[in-house]
Amino acid sequence: MHEGETVFIKPNFGAFGMVKYNPVERGDCTKPEIVIAVAEECLKAGAKEVIIGDAGQSKRYDWGQVYTLDGTTTMAAEAARLASQYSGKITLACLNADSPGWTPVHSYTRLEKIYISSLIAQADRVISLPVLKSHRWTHITGAMKNFVGATSTARYGLGIQWRFRLHNAGIEQSFLDIVREVKPDFTILDCSVCCEGNGPHVCPGYWGETVDMRDRLGSWLLLSGADLAAVDATAARVISHDVSTITHLQMAYNQGIGQIQEPQIDLLGASLAELQVPWKKADITAGFLEVLWPGLNLLLGC
Repeated sequence: MHEGETVFIKPNFGAFGMVKYNPVERGDCTKPEIVIAVAEECLKAGAKEVIIGDAGQSKRYDWGQVYTLDGTTTMAAEAARLASQYSGKITLACLNADSPGWTPVHSYTRLEKIYISSLIAQADRVISLPVLKSHRWTHITGAMKNFVGATSTARYGLGIQWRFRLHNAGIEQSFLDIVREVKPDFTILDCSVCCEGNGPHVCPGYWGETVDMRDRLGSWLLLSGADLAAVDATAARVISHDVSTITHLQMAYNQGIGQIQEPQIDLLGASLAELQVPWKKADITAGFLEVLWPGLNLLLGC
């Protein structure tokens, strides 16, 4: 990034305001420690403004209740600290409520256009900070699927906080269209406390289950890169998924969005063989009827 630019940081904070448990501890959400660290580095580099935002599955949530994994501070407190230490502005945005507008991007789905937050569309730089989870609609969720949270639940939810219209139009193509238009600059994939099985939420018996990567790998892991498809494909291999079976990765490659072929991806640090861990895969769900009962249990409190 360059001095004076506006940076949008897109974590996966989708469960805040919807679930009764702490989604950071269970592996639903990106760890705020990572988000705070990236925001601070952008401010150090001279960013004019750093915006941290997500359109989760609630209209608004309290940033003072978004605690770090260690429980010592919150996103609200850290935003105040950064604002006091750096000249750049720091903004926390619940996009469903705080987005000043919605910008259309071209879509190859039958929707033809998908509207994303103008805060993302107008940013000079965009950074994706997802958490690694298996997912009952897309096998895995990572750097690219994270951009579903760039859209409004009011527009696509048919009256509730689920994006039925995007799913019906083709969820994979929908978020790939957003990635193609936004052209995110970088991603850091949080592989610390994650979710396996029937994610993207953690509710054993109904949804997914928490995985602390230290229990399987011996340490937490971050995967980062400028090619979001390459990072997602590598993450899929780390958690023992067959990339050829993951529709959106194949689509991303075929549409020229990014690289997924293992020989063409330079992995710095540990080798893939050193990183691979066992992982419960999701039972792929075709629609929403299958998750009505799991969804009710999620809202009532798992």
